[in-house]
Amino acid sequence: MAELTHTPVLLSETLDLLNLEANKHVIDGTLGLGGHSEAILKKIGPKGKLMAFEQDERNLKEAKKRLKKYEKQCLFIHSNFEHLAEVVSKHAFQPDAIFLDLGLSSPHIDDPERGFSFLKEGPLDMRFDKRQKLTAEKVVNTYSEKDLADIIFHYGEERHSRVIARAIFKARKAAPIKTTTELARIIGKTIRSKGKIHPATRTFQALRIYVNRELEVLESVLEQSLKLLKKGGRLVVISYHSLEDRLVKNFFRDQTRNCICPKELPVCQCNFQKKLYILTRKPIIPDGIEVSHNPRSRSAKLRAAEKL
Repeated sequence: MAELTHTPVLLSETLDLLNLEANKHVIDGTLGLGGHSEAILKKIGPKGKLMAFEQDERNLKEAKKRLKKYEKQCLFIHSNFEHLAEVVSKHAFQPDAIFLDLGLSSPHIDDPERGFSFLKEGPLDMRFDKRQKLTAEKVVNTYSEKDLADIIFHYGEERHSRVIARAIFKARKAAPIKTTTELARIIGKTIRSKGKIHPATRTFQALRIYVNRELEVLESVLEQSLKLLKKGGRLVVISYHSLEDRLVKNFFRDQTRNCICPKELPVCQCNFQKKLYILTRKPIIPDGIEVSHNPRSRSAKLRAAEKL
């Protein structure tokens, strides 16, 4: 197996906003190949602690190799970060900072067998965690035309969702759609490409998000993170598409309000108190130098907030 590599995105900006010091306890909810975690461990020193979540068994194995010299400081969790509160409680771990890098790791994109990319032929899989039963192939071949259209529209923001769903539904009547390239060809014949974006891009995004319940899980983990962080603790999130970024932006905004009552109420009745201070009024994005060295960072947006 070729050596797996992944360049951590917005690394220096992430470290600055996490506000790390020696002996801190940090959660990396998306370990990947351990690039961000390695830098975090260097910052928190030998008495600091890291809890790291990773769904993908292969990524976790490679990250453990990379972080071997820090293994006594690390709690590696082979799980989705939606179980954050449960795991933190089990290990009595009190985080000073929580970091979430929501992007695909490079091995997911580069390995055709994972089915995330249509650039090379592979099975329609798209699972981050192979222990999970639902695959993209099952969605494509068994869901109704209406459900397919809704998934492609809501999670891919694809305005041609109904046309694409109809083409998929028609094609699978002849034979099941098994591969990434086959699905991409069906979509490519159905809608015309405009600009540099392949016509299948949004559909593949939609299927991946749906299969892995990404938005539902993100919404849950943001709520959990807020409850788990110590006062003054930092939450730093890097997102890669508008649906994720919007969810993070709105969550941060909502937690900075002193009242969440309907506007028509003349007097506040909710007694809600703001819980966050936003550290990034606008998202931080990679500069031209970083994008030139790591083109996959181009869509990254970093947002950070501090618990009050």
